[in-house]
Amino acid sequence: MGMTIYHNPACGTSRNTLEMIRKAGIEPTIVEYLETPPSRDELIALIDAMPISTRELLRKKGTPYDALGLENPDLTDEQLIDAMMAHPILINRPIVVSEKGTNLCRPSEKVMELLPVDIGRFTKEDGEIVSSGKDD
Repeated sequence: MGMTIYHNPACGTSRNTLEMIRKAGIEPTIVEYLETPPSRDELIALIDAMPISTRELLRKKGTPYDALGLENPDLTDEQLIDAMMAHPILINRPIVVSEKGTNLCRPSEKVMELLPVDIGRFTKEDGEIVSSGKDD
């Protein structure tokens, strides 16, 4: 099963997600999206494939979100996508694409829904233990 992760190695959530994928025995395609941002068409396709809105994909913390006035509810999806294209740091992460679907994996254990096998318990970097619940 092929998987792709839009990854930021400086992000703990992204690192935990990547390790859960690897624990399932998969070496995913890793796209470090800050260095290699998706094209506009790729970003739109990712948003369309996820069960979240364009606005829900925006990252606020550590980004120019406030300075750009992106909290304005009158902004269209096109305008929000324009902002993400100009400032890829606004794209929340990690996004995982699999045969089971595409999703923003925040919290990181959301990736368990996309894995082809149950990985059981997983200990995150901060020591938190998460589980799919199938092995409890």
